[in-house]
Amino acid sequence: MMALARLGVVAAVLAVWEIVTRALQDNDFPPPTMIVQKMHELWFSGPATRLFLTDDAVANMLPSLGRMFGGWVLAAVIGVILGMLLGRSRVATDYVDALIEFGRAIPPPLLLPAFLVVFHAGLRLQLATIVFGVIWPVLLNSIDGAKAVDRGYLDTATVFALTRTQRLRLVVIPAASPKIFAGLRLSLSLALILMVISELFGSTDGLGYQLLQAQRSFDTPGVWATIALLGLLGCTANALFVFAENRLLIWQRQATRTA
Repeated sequence: MMALARLGVVAAVLAVWEIVTRALQDNDFPPPTMIVQKMHELWFSGPATRLFLTDDAVANMLPSLGRMFGGWVLAAVIGVILGMLLGRSRVATDYVDALIEFGRAIPPPLLLPAFLVVFHAGLRLQLATIVFGVIWPVLLNSIDGAKAVDRGYLDTATVFALTRTQRLRLVVIPAASPKIFAGLRLSLSLALILMVISELFGSTDGLGYQLLQAQRSFDTPGVWATIALLGLLGCTANALFVFAENRLLIWQRQATRTA
């Protein structure tokens, strides 16, 4: 019932959007039907053997997704590892806390000129931009998760004489996983945003590059089609992540119900 209500709200918003934009007849604000038509033309009118993806989709959408998920995974690995180490060492956290606060306060787009000098245009620049912007939610949530491990779990690990590695793998990471997943989910949307921004600088393909070309050629439906596609990709990625999170953390919900 709730799903139908949500679909009804979406349908109502689209209907109002369609009516208003057709009444205004403003070229800068095309109706949703025109945007969908442009999306189909640009990306989803290819052969069935290629899942209906056009040449533009293969040349731009797939590289963008590769950069987005590549940077996100790299930031996730670094953030979780550092977060676990720092979260279990109060001394180390005290030493680097000021650096973490300083780093996360810097907007990643402002560092693009510096990254451009260091990494030059291309994949390394894009990955560096994504990783720098994405790592902070993962790192901070991992630190908080590692700090918040119940003392009883750690005492039990001591009783069973677990090594430090076993304690980290069997006790700390599972206990901190809800916070880790919260950071990963937040960072996923940031990865999509930073992927687009990084592709605006010296890129020769990708959705960000295609958006820039549409703007330069005054292709308003193309601009809106790219924006709509980015929104759909973000929703899809979030839905898939939530599905995986619910499956992987089902033990945590069952433990909460039991408690």
